[in-house]
Amino acid sequence: MSLRQIIVSAPKDALPDILRQAEEHEALSTTATADLHNADHVCVHILATQDHRQALLDRLQSLMGGREDWRITLLPVETTIPFPEKEEEDEEEDAEKKDARKNRGGQSREEIYNNVWKQAQTDRNYIVFVVLSTVVAAFGMIADNVAVVVGAMVIAPLLGPNLALAVGVALGDGKLMARAITTNAAGIAVALGLSLLIGAVWPVDASSKELLSRTQVGFDGMAIALASGAAAALSLVTGLSSALVGVMVAVALLPPTAAIGLFLGAGLPAYALGALLLLCVNVACVNLAAQVVMLSRGITPRTWFEKKQARRSTLVNGGIWLGLLIALAVLLWLRTPVTG
Repeated sequence: MSLRQIIVSAPKDALPDILRQAEEHEALSTTATADLHNADHVCVHILATQDHRQALLDRLQSLMGGREDWRITLLPVETTIPFPEKEEEDEEEDAEKKDARKNRGGQSREEIYNNVWKQAQTDRNYIVFVVLSTVVAAFGMIADNVAVVVGAMVIAPLLGPNLALAVGVALGDGKLMARAITTNAAGIAVALGLSLLIGAVWPVDASSKELLSRTQVGFDGMAIALASGAAAALSLVTGLSSALVGVMVAVALLPPTAAIGLFLGAGLPAYALGALLLLCVNVACVNLAAQVVMLSRGITPRTWFEKKQARRSTLVNGGIWLGLLIALAVLLWLRTPVTG
């Protein structure tokens, strides 16, 4: 059972309402103490399960919305002694409770947002990792060394901004979407420019299997990219480790980007077009699959107005990605593969 400790710092007159909400949402324990930094405030420590945590957080935010000087802090709980037993679900459980349990993956909306916001940041570390992974991927493909290319996939930081875009769409958050798009564009631009430079100054053997494989786009590759995007989004909402999923997403995005630059630098535009088609297919698949997972897991904003905006952004972005994917599928059907 995934547990979190919710700490609410609020004016004393809000205490009865906070305690009532904790009881209604079946908190495992609730403790109120004086706020040492503010005599007019109390700190309420609530131990909440994953089944009711999101609903409780939403109610607490609604409760505090009209007040000033309050804060809600969420802390992970490794375990508690004695460990709470998982109660059997009531077969007569009403529809509202079932809906509240829809996103029972372990991560609340606020935790998901905080995670992807930090990952979709175009800072020095992000650029350095893009540079390093591009160099490793480029020389790995030139040397036709699968192990080296896999190493590049491990350090490629392309998972974060793609997940951030899907979360931004699901929540209708324009600021997060813009941040994610900017970070994605910066990463691809750096990888493309650096690989172009490498291709121009280093001999590129177009017969390399690792390079040629990035020019051969098929419906099997489309399925891999769809699975990668879905797995990445699922790992985020469930709170599971995303290390292996990060490798899968890097497989879909970094190598074809590096291949485009290498082929252009070596004066092989026909091969570069094949790699570009692969990159476009993978970007569309990854983002569309991630968006579908966010929708199916019930990742939505808190208020009615925000949900209305989020539905609009989901429909628009979903339509764009789906339309692009259909157009790319037609190109795949008509295209003659480049052979070495």
